[in-house]
Amino acid sequence: MTLTALDRLDAEPAIWMAGAQLSYGKLRELAAALGDQIRGASRVAVWAEPSLEFCVAAVATLELGMTLIPVNPKLGRTELTHVLMDSRPDVLVGAPSDGVPCTDPQPRRAWVDLQSRSSRTLENSAGDEDPALIIYTSGTTGRPKGAVLPRRAVASNLDALAEAWAWTADDTIVHGLPLFHVHGLILGLFGPLRRGGALRHLGGFSADAAAAALRDGGTMLFGVPTMYHRLGLEAEGDTQIAEGLAGARLLVSGSAALPAPDFERIRRLSGQGIVERYGMTETLMNLAVRADGQRRAGSVGLPVPGVDVRLIDDDGCEITECDGATMGEIVVSGPNLFSEYLNRPDATRDALRDGWFHTGDIAVRDPDGCWRIVGRRATDLIKTGGYKVGAGEVEAALLDHPCVLEAAVTGERDPDLGERIIAWVVPDSIRAGLDRELTDHVASELAPHKRPREVRFLAELPRNALGKVVKKQLRG
Repeated sequence: MTLTALDRLDAEPAIWMAGAQLSYGKLRELAAALGDQIRGASRVAVWAEPSLEFCVAAVATLELGMTLIPVNPKLGRTELTHVLMDSRPDVLVGAPSDGVPCTDPQPRRAWVDLQSRSSRTLENSAGDEDPALIIYTSGTTGRPKGAVLPRRAVASNLDALAEAWAWTADDTIVHGLPLFHVHGLILGLFGPLRRGGALRHLGGFSADAAAAALRDGGTMLFGVPTMYHRLGLEAEGDTQIAEGLAGARLLVSGSAALPAPDFERIRRLSGQGIVERYGMTETLMNLAVRADGQRRAGSVGLPVPGVDVRLIDDDGCEITECDGATMGEIVVSGPNLFSEYLNRPDATRDALRDGWFHTGDIAVRDPDGCWRIVGRRATDLIKTGGYKVGAGEVEAALLDHPCVLEAAVTGERDPDLGERIIAWVVPDSIRAGLDRELTDHVASELAPHKRPREVRFLAELPRNALGKVVKKQLRG
């Protein structure tokens, strides 16, 4: 069993969603009933709408020892065809009757009936190395790759986070995250079910709903920076939202860097410092601020128990400095790692070398040993005039300016500098000379070579479903 509480609890609440509730006993019976439809399957794709039906199907698949493939319901036809042809599920659960492309072979169809019940025991013989999930990456280069996550990765990482965050059966998780990725599905659904606690899923995110759920017994809020930005803005004029945040045991942010102004606004209004963590589809969570640790803007804390995280230079040598300035690539080893990219041995070999996953993310370590993520090597490490500049630190300096609402920084080819720093800024208003003012502001906060050579103003930054800025759309 991966969800160890499922076979020992009964009337205790497991999931609230869309005004309805499932107890552990009902969830177990519904999962067993679906098991009668999908029994004998190896891979099960599930249409990942935020619904009780999806939760039942995900639980049934995992607990019957099958491989779960959560399908983003907003995929375009080409993307969906790729996922189904690449993963070749035996069964497709919950997808609409139309809109699913024809594939060869075509998976058989199944649906969850919330009125159906079965007392059959959820049994499986899957081992630790058997696949639990295939989750497709965002596909920033080429088509999305299916990361195969074994059962030991899911179980060990959830237990490591439980130790870091003092996460127990007394906790109720609140979130409105998508259920087709690691954050919302593994942490947000399987996490509470492994502990014996409960999930309150908001369906879709709203500041009012999140704060109300926290006031009504929620203890931990999982969100992305965009959500905390909205929470902070709305809490400025709504004491009930501020009170909801103040009553939480932990506010957790991930999937992208949390801007310092949003961190400080939430702390000022609620007294809560947000806990940040760092992870990837292929590794689950690697670093996290502990529940009893120091919370400060930009810090993603320390390696979670059982996970080995190192910083390496361009030659592959380990960087041991903890000076807050020496940058390197993050590499990870431990039971949390994925097994492979499905059908992509070449990509697997490139990323997973001698037991170490090369993340492509760059970071620094502060004197206390805590880590700060600077950005992606491909997009956020800018080599300008012989210097290496992390886009993240320039973005943080820009966000400290009172006129800047959002900021992203990229590098562009330059015949003199190699690359020049470009700032993409969403301002509260545009006035003459603001671009020069922002450039001077960064030069006063950081070394002069880190200043933007050009500032470009936008109405909004392009973001994906998890709130990450899509920098490839900022080119040109």
